[in-house]
Amino acid sequence: MMETATTPEVTIARRAPETVMRLSRLGSFHQSRLSFMRVLLRRLRQEGWRYERRHFDIDARGVGVAVYTMHGPDRAYSLVAFGHDLPPEARSDRVIATAWDATFTLFDGIPEASDIARLGAEIPLQEAGRVSARELSVSRANRSVRLFDHVVTALAAGHQPDADLVAGVGYVMRTTAVYGSGKLGAADRETIAMRPEFTPPFQVEMLTVWLIRAFVLDLVEEMARKRAPKTATVIAPDLRRMIGIGNSTGLGMAPFLISHPILFNNWIMAREEALARVRAIALPDPARIARFSAILARARRAVALWQSDHPVQIARLADLTEDLGRLAAHLEGADLATPLGWDALWRWGAAHLHEEGQEMLVSLLLEPHGDLVDGLACCMAADEDAGFTIDGAMSVGRLRAILGDVYGWARDLDWQAAEAQARTWYVSAAKQEPRLGETLHEDLSAYEQPLAPGRDAMRLEVALRDLPEDAPIAGVLLAHPEHRHSVRRAQIAARHSYAEIRDNTIGANLMPIDMLRAKLSFFGAGYFDPRSDRWVRINMFRGAPFPHELHDLPEDDWAYPPREASA
Repeated sequence: MMETATTPEVTIARRAPETVMRLSRLGSFHQSRLSFMRVLLRRLRQEGWRYERRHFDIDARGVGVAVYTMHGPDRAYSLVAFGHDLPPEARSDRVIATAWDATFTLFDGIPEASDIARLGAEIPLQEAGRVSARELSVSRANRSVRLFDHVVTALAAGHQPDADLVAGVGYVMRTTAVYGSGKLGAADRETIAMRPEFTPPFQVEMLTVWLIRAFVLDLVEEMARKRAPKTATVIAPDLRRMIGIGNSTGLGMAPFLISHPILFNNWIMAREEALARVRAIALPDPARIARFSAILARARRAVALWQSDHPVQIARLADLTEDLGRLAAHLEGADLATPLGWDALWRWGAAHLHEEGQEMLVSLLLEPHGDLVDGLACCMAADEDAGFTIDGAMSVGRLRAILGDVYGWARDLDWQAAEAQARTWYVSAAKQEPRLGETLHEDLSAYEQPLAPGRDAMRLEVALRDLPEDAPIAGVLLAHPEHRHSVRRAQIAARHSYAEIRDNTIGANLMPIDMLRAKLSFFGAGYFDPRSDRWVRINMFRGAPFPHELHDLPEDDWAYPPREASA
């Protein structure tokens, strides 16, 4: 990947890590053309993948089994879905739940009857069950209390669901986990990473959720038909596409960005390179300017559908709504068809918009420029094992310089103050999931995970204080092996500019949902609705084509709603 984006006339640098890698900004990211859902659907369409509903046996209660298969150029993958009749009092989004309305696995190939029987005994158990290397993911979902029964009842009576209610909720089921990469015995990432369709990150999980969405909409229509075969109807296609898959995501996802610094760097690097390339366009094309204006109008409608009861998100939504209105007003008087017109628009946005609006502007600027930015998706994976070797020959002086460059922000904090170390990351013994403890109320130091890079870098800096500049770091680590992880992180960050979050990840003001949103934005999620500072509800694939219509609709034109919610 190039270090800068260029045209014959100008070079535009990527934004500095000190700007991008702050938690409040990461927590303002939005989906974009480089999000993994959109990468997946572009590939499936461009490569001519074929959809088949191989098996569908569901009764009026929603109980049964279905198999959905996508046939690609070289391989096929099948979602095996199990519907259950779950009493309302047993329905829970918590990780400790033991029963769900539906459970799923993505099967490598086309399952035979013996495979379905085996999976039927294991997949409904989730963590209590075990799968094989033929399974690529394990997941589960629960019905929306507000929408599921409404949709089934309306369809059974021959009516369409209330469009405003559909727009307000946005999903009839939400997943509470989508496990892959070896979880519960499923195939390890390394065994499939070289398959072209799975080289970009999280493609297994995105394919799983996309097929789950197809099953869920088929499910409500089938339940309606079984209840009232003489009157039942199906959801109108445009309204159907307004229904995505909900998801509840908690703290378990937050440490990922810290634990995978090279991978996270590559995600941010691709996004920043894409922005720089668009800004460096010498003269914006009028057709692309018109496309930008149209997408902005659609983005404003999307934001109008976005609801939250969390005070932080309410404030951010107010900022974003104001920002998009300000941006639309600015466009009425701005002439983008001038040299470096996109760069001028970006610089105006950086000066006049909140972080929410600035990061939405990044996504909007990429929309008309797929030919320029979509190829960057191939740069977003990472072989992290290759980057974890410590260079023991590095001098103390060089390491000091890296610490100052990457962790200079941490020098400004009083690490002895209680608020600077108010939180402790640890792993729950019961569920093996990350948790965040309050340092003042419980001593978790014996269980602490290395998820405070800033504090640990400052401890390393103290250990280096009286050492000569030319001393090799190997000698330091022989005497102080407790600093190995900090040396490794510093050396990684020296090679990968966006590898490290430039903020305190254990401070009293930490909002873990900022980390959740950053990761989920790269998935392609939208409509973030925090339920606390530690877990969030989102919507996935809202507006996307279903498998049976993938090749009949315009390519990658679904991320922003094309019409009003009540239409």
